[in-house]
Amino acid sequence: MNHEIRFAKESDLDQLVELCRLHAEFEKSEYSKDGKKEGLKMNLFADPPSLYCLVAVDLDTGKLLGYASFMKQFSTWDADFYIYMDCLYLKEESRGFGIGEKIMDRIKSEGNKLGCNLIQWQTPKFNTRAIKFYNRIGGHSKDKERFFLSIE
Repeated sequence: MNHEIRFAKESDLDQLVELCRLHAEFEKSEYSKDGKKEGLKMNLFADPPSLYCLVAVDLDTGKLLGYASFMKQFSTWDADFYIYMDCLYLKEESRGFGIGEKIMDRIKSEGNKLGCNLIQWQTPKFNTRAIKFYNRIGGHSKDKERFFLSIE
């Protein structure tokens, strides 16, 4: 599969919002496209950006095959910065071609540029294919529950 990994551009936003919808569907979550394009634009293209997004692009069609978003965060326990990978999603037909590993390698490289030496992320327990991939590339997990609390 002829592809490249690059940072998202404003012209990618419509496709990126659709990939987010597909990702939410894959993770059995609800998703509304309302306000997403504007929110992504504001955060991805700010100076400095609060969120970074890499996309895998099919060079033959120009279509996005997948994406990964990440941000620099601080760990109180480690008293140091790390990269938090918020999302990594590839369309079903794009899996198994080494694209995920290339995206992870690029996140490592970008993390180094940001002064980080650790990446953290999470995936649902039912996503056994992703868990197998993350273990294969050297990731390890900690059992924790993630909680959500609305601020209103």
